[in-house]
Amino acid sequence: MRSIKQPGAPVAERIQWVEARGRAFSFRLQAGVPLLEAARRGFAAEGFAGGVLNFRRGALGPFAYVMPALSKTGQNAAFYSETFRPNGVTHTKLGSMTLGTRDGAPFFHCHGLWNEADGRASGGHMLPEETIVAEPFEVEAFGLDGAMFKAESDPETNFKLFGPVAAASSGARTTSRAFALRVRPNQDFAGCLEGFCRERDIARAKIHGGVGSTIGARFTHGGVTEPFATELAVTAGTIAPGQPGVLEAVLDVALVDYTGGLAEGRLIRGDNPVLMTMELVLEALA
Repeated sequence: MRSIKQPGAPVAERIQWVEARGRAFSFRLQAGVPLLEAARRGFAAEGFAGGVLNFRRGALGPFAYVMPALSKTGQNAAFYSETFRPNGVTHTKLGSMTLGTRDGAPFFHCHGLWNEADGRASGGHMLPEETIVAEPFEVEAFGLDGAMFKAESDPETNFKLFGPVAAASSGARTTSRAFALRVRPNQDFAGCLEGFCRERDIARAKIHGGVGSTIGARFTHGGVTEPFATELAVTAGTIAPGQPGVLEAVLDVALVDYTGGLAEGRLIRGDNPVLMTMELVLEALA
């Protein structure tokens, strides 16, 4: 399997996780408000401090983002591009967000694909500080109670990354057993989730959110992304019995690579290792 040498030593625990409770809901982002604050308000209205969300068509402007890029210093296995600030209103095609905290304040990690006002199709990593909701749009969210995502220094990748930590209950109404996860580098994405569920006797689960990166990508439709550095959003995902007695993760994703190439499709199980991180919430259904 493909692998990329990281600047730091790998830690023994390859999936960082916290068990919690949660609930799926939808809400409408307010126009004229920073995307970070609009997301925070939507979760807070349901009693949650954070969680994950997915969205399809929306409108952002002003808008700022970065794309994956090669590292110029060697201090990271890959890095970010310069900041892009397209003119006018950018219309999103899809996206996935983790809403948590960084340095004691709300923060998000959000990847997606979009079309800029001049028609250019692009994608990448949205910047919380400079992205404004231009028109109201709907999102599908999953709030967490008893866990949260917190940005902390990660010696293995030499980045400050979101990872799940235990949190006090807010008393929000919940409906499901849920696990906040961070998958660490150089492990097959599907295989990690399948193993995690097997170890906990979870027969069926649904993925909510899903923000991270893979080492290129191999798709079931035959498509291949060769450039190794990507920014990826999970658009849909389940773990359920496939062949008799075998759990199979079905992972639909969208990504941009460091050359600007865009790709969408279903990942091949066993051939899509994580590059830096993969954050998501796993809702146990059975």
